Amino acid sequence: MNKKTKLALATPGDASEIDRIRHRVYAAELGQFSTCEEETLHDRDEVESIYIVAFEEDELVGFVGVTPPESPRYSIDNYLARGSVPLDFDEGLFEIRALTVVDQSRGSRVAPALMYAAFRLIQDRGGKRLVAVGHRKVRDLYLRLGMRPAGRSFQCGRLDYELLTASTQNIETELTRFATRLDRLEQQVDWQLDVPYRAPVECYHGGAFFNAIGNTFADLSRRNEIISADVLDAWYPPCPEAQQALHEHLGWIMRTSPPNHAEGLAETIAHARGVQPGNILPGGGSSPLIFLAFRHWLTPASKVLLLNPTYGEYAHVLEKVVGCRVDRFNLRRDEGYAVDTERLAAQLREQYDLVVLVNPNSPTGRHIPRNELEERLRNRHPKTRVWIDETYVEYAGQGESLERFAACNDGVVVVKSMSKVYALSGLRAGYLCATAKTLEPLRGLLPPWSVSLPAQVAAVHALRNPDYYAECYRETHRLRTRLIEGLRALGIEE
Repeated sequence: MNKKTKLALATPGDASEIDRIRHRVYAAELGQFSTCEEETLHDRDEVESIYIVAFEEDELVGFVGVTPPESPRYSIDNYLARGSVPLDFDEGLFEIRALTVVDQSRGSRVAPALMYAAFRLIQDRGGKRLVAVGHRKVRDLYLRLGMRPAGRSFQCGRLDYELLTASTQNIETELTRFATRLDRLEQQVDWQLDVPYRAPVECYHGGAFFNAIGNTFADLSRRNEIISADVLDAWYPPCPEAQQALHEHLGWIMRTSPPNHAEGLAETIAHARGVQPGNILPGGGSSPLIFLAFRHWLTPASKVLLLNPTYGEYAHVLEKVVGCRVDRFNLRRDEGYAVDTERLAAQLREQYDLVVLVNPNSPTGRHIPRNELEERLRNRHPKTRVWIDETYVEYAGQGESLERFAACNDGVVVVKSMSKVYALSGLRAGYLCATAKTLEPLRGLLPPWSVSLPAQVAAVHALRNPDYYAECYRETHRLRTRLIEGLRALGIEE
């Protein structure tokens, strides 16, 4: 089977062929129902199932039914009394039923693909638990999916059946063991369902700090009793001018809609960085801009180069959200995680759709000097776009940002978060710096009011007070030196 197997929801036009195959398998082959001249086998007793069908070369070769909780009955009701079944028949219970594959396609990818598709449909519709009955020929397939015996069995026709069940959470966990197989299966199927092949996965950014304080913020004074180690936020407060502006006008700021596209913030950033406002695209922190740009530029067929280790959100977006191929530029611990720029230059000459560089890198802290990196970027493959995350570049020294370079070089994009170096993590402000040509397609995708008014006001005042932050950076270096010296005195090396 060289051609892909098409998976889709059944249409009314598929109903007669599904019914004919069901009659052939369950009546003629397995003897569960009486055969009839019409060769039909309809659902009975108000079982209302959604069918997923598999086609190969326009021939229907298999299908599976999903019975949602709003159906008046499940098919298992035809064989087992609900009182004898150890399940809660509530709005979270979905049934997988009638997994059927025609003779010539049995033992192929069709059955696993249909089972996975049924699970994704259930997961997408908010299902919490699955139930199914499996006979001896398909029982192992259900077990591999993560379902387990529920202690009830019965005979129907020539086969013995067993009741199987699992939570969708347990199945999702079980499927992580088969990541390679799912990757291969994804390449073999033409997925035409209205749910994505993979479930969207949230990127983990900690959470224990606010779990301890309370996510409903009932007692924020608890922050004084708990040390946050979830996220590396600034240890110092925002500049006094930013705090004063918010304090004096807080009621008005809270009730007033901000400038649609943060035009004043873009002008202030541009003036501070020595570029034009058209070179700046503000957003509600760097993360929304990462998700926006990558999903616009890339597809599952894209090829990306990523430092390893580096900021974990990039691997998440590239592999879990976009689903593209990611090559790792591995950094060695015995080399202090330094980036070998000669080796990087060789990689940049290859054709990638995107190269992601965090500079200074997080969590390693290693920095490629601006002049050296600019030289490498000038000699990159002409079709390779380069994304440079400069969240911590201010700590590397004045003049180390590549923003001016990006503003006049198509295909080079600098992303800057204002969270870490301006102490504005809670307000969410960030921006992209690139040529106007590079940014223009993204502007139309960014919703209005993406940057809140408190964030715009505070960020503008922060940018106007560079001396305050420069002293914070110097003090950070002094504190880091003291920490290193203290650790070494304890016999702990970097």
